[in-house]
Amino acid sequence: MTIFHTGTATLSAPPTWVRILLGIVLIAAGIFILGDVTLATLISVKFIAITAIVAGGFEIVHAFWTKGWGAFIWQIVLGALYVAFGLALLSQPVSGALILTFALGLMLFASGVVRVLLSFRHWGEGGWLMLISGIVGVLAGLVVLSGWPVTGLWVLGFLLGIDLIVHGVAWLTFGWLISSVRAT
Repeated sequence: MTIFHTGTATLSAPPTWVRILLGIVLIAAGIFILGDVTLATLISVKFIAITAIVAGGFEIVHAFWTKGWGAFIWQIVLGALYVAFGLALLSQPVSGALILTFALGLMLFASGVVRVLLSFRHWGEGGWLMLISGIVGVLAGLVVLSGWPVTGLWVLGFLLGIDLIVHGVAWLTFGWLISSVRAT
């Protein structure tokens, strides 16, 4: 049995069959999502909206336990902004998908540029890997931004589907590697 140490707690690793099953389920979910990336994008936007509304509500409630008017007002304003953002996304999920996709494209591009610049500073410590990662980030951002607004209707669902498949493959690989190591 593999044991994982997390600070003060000790967790046992799940059995191999659970890891493999998780991998299969994640891959199946990714394939299912890739079947209709537009619907997956809209569901993702609604999930983000509900999350923002709940977070905003908790922020507002938490404001009543703060000390001082300044902190109280800032938490109320921040909570109200979260709630308003969530309500806007819920009422206009297509527009919300466009805005979120544009923001994602900008973040991919900007983080790619930063990684490219940092790669030269850390060239001796494997900076070439950071350079490759940065170039991929810049290219991904440019792909998202150059196709916008059309990409806004499918990018979030597509990325979610791909992420689930890659995550599933990782769990399958992990499960099989662990079982093959135990068998030897």
